[in-house]
Formats: sequence, C-alpha cells, structure tokens
Amino acid sequence: MRPILMKGHERPLTFLKYNRDGDLLFSCAKDHTPTVWFTDNGERIGTYRGHNGAIWSCDVSRDSMRLITGSADQTVKLWNVQTGAQLCTFNLVLLRAVWGPLNRTIVSAGEDAVIRIWDSEIGKLLREADKESGHKKTITSLTKSADCSHFLTGSLDKSAKLWDTRTLTLIKTYVTERPVNAVAMSPLLDHRVSPRALCKILRTWFALTLRRKYSFVLRIYGLRYFAPLDSKVHCLLSSP
Repeated sequence: MRPILMKGHERPLTFLKYNRDGDLLFSCAKDHTPTVWFTDNGERIGTYRGHNGAIWSCDVSRDSMRLITGSADQTVKLWNVQTGAQLCTFNLVLLRAVWGPLNRTIVSAGEDAVIRIWDSEIGKLLREADKESGHKKTITSLTKSADCSHFLTGSLDKSAKLWDTRTLTLIKTYVTERPVNAVAMSPLLDHRVSPRALCKILRTWFALTLRRKYSFVLRIYGLRYFAPLDSKVHCLLSSP
C-alpha cells in the first residue's frame, strides 16, 4: 500500500484525530493552525486560524459539524468545521480537551492536573474531579471511549486513570514506572493502550537494546511498532 504524504504544517505535529466516519483527519501542530484533510487522497481542505500558541489537542463532534481545539495560548476554541468560523472561546489552562456525551459538554485537562466538565454552549463550568483521587502532575493525554461514557487520562505522575464521564468518578488507576505521554482506547474492543502496556513496552525496549543498538520491535494487542531507540511517544491514534 502506497503511503500518502500530507504537507501543510510548518512546525512539528502534536496531535491527530479522525472523525467518526473516518473520511476526515484533523491535525494539530506547534504552528498555531489546526488543519483538516481528506483521508482518501491526503488533500488539505482548510485550516482554522485564531490561536496564538501551539495546538495540543482537538476533537470533532459525532456529526463532524463542530471542532474543539486546545492550545498553549490557554484557550479552547469551538469551530464550525465546514466554514472555519469561531463559535466560542473558553479561557482554560490546559493541554487536552474532548467532547462529552451528545456533544453537550467538553472535558478538559492540563497543567494543573484537574479534570473539568464544561457546558459546550455557554462555557459554564459544570463539574471538577476530586483532587484527592486525581492526578498529581500535568495531564499529558486525554481520550474517550466510542460511546463517550468514560475516558482515560495519562499524566507525568506515572499513572493513567479511567473515569466516568457523567459523574467524574474514578473507575481505575494504572501505574507505571515512567511518565505517561499518550493513552488510547480501542473503538471496538474492551481494552486500552495504557501504562500497563507502556510498562511492557519499556521492558521490551530495554531488553532488545542489549541485542539491537538502533531499533526495537513492540507488539501491543497484536500490532507491531517500529521506532528508533531515542524516540518518544507523544500521540497514539486509532482509525475508526
């Protein structure tokens, strides 16, 4: 299969997101401009201009009509996907944001390690996660289940946590020996790529470095991944 090369960003990529149907791909980068592409041929459809900092995350609504982006300029912006118009701006100190159930809420998390639920229409804060059960350091990654009923967070505190979206109740904590840069949840099966898998990755990595100097081979739930020895995983993406 011939790869498709998409050129458009001027600085390093930080995040990628498919829409529900898989025909659109949204990309974030440090160049301040989220971009949308056709996945079948790699054609760039357009960009969303308005942020003044690196874009760390994005999420698209189930009907592919609205997009949210989280930026280093301490704002989350809500966009019309088709026209590129800004619909709303939330002033938040965060790294990650995703849609909640029925696209009526936005889940945010970031440098202060606090998870919050917001009304997507008026920007009102609805709920905060309990700080005692929450992360202790910056939340680096946030991803939701296919039905939006729960979501997973990864943090520099060497853990990932599974949460109930509606109540912000902590369901489970996964602990690892290293900071967690990225987490992902399967849209079809009841499993997740999280610190337990990352622990196995690290152990496999270190074991294989004894035999291979420049590369390692990893298997995660049947998938094989190749990367250079000094690479860092900052984003995990699952096609719908």
